[in-house]
Amino acid sequence: DEEIDKLGFFFPSTLVVGALDLIDRNCVIKYTTLWGRSHYQVLGSMGTYVVFPSLTQSPSMPSFCSCPAFSYTVLLSHTHLMCKHVLATRIADRLKRCVERSLGADELGSLLSSQHSNM
Repeated sequence: DEEIDKLGFFFPSTLVVGALDLIDRNCVIKYTTLWGRSHYQVLGSMGTYVVFPSLTQSPSMPSFCSCPAFSYTVLLSHTHLMCKHVLATRIADRLKRCVERSLGADELGSLLSSQHSNM
């Protein structure tokens, strides 16, 4: 509870509650390739979103989500640091609450192709 209260200092309560709800409903999926790379998807209310929770090569944009809320609140209006999908991914990964799935090379190609067509 104390850690959740700390999140309230940095994020609106609706964002924190939304992220925790996604975790509780097992909506954060972590795909891991045979060579150790991880890719994330979050099953949102309006679709499935591609999430990059940590873009180390981009200090100006440390995370990315393909949802409309990220585009508007993070990229355009700069009112939020991240959307609930990115927050859910970061929390779920830390707490080991992601739904884990393994991917081979062919499956990764299919996943990335479907993600690209949805962006």
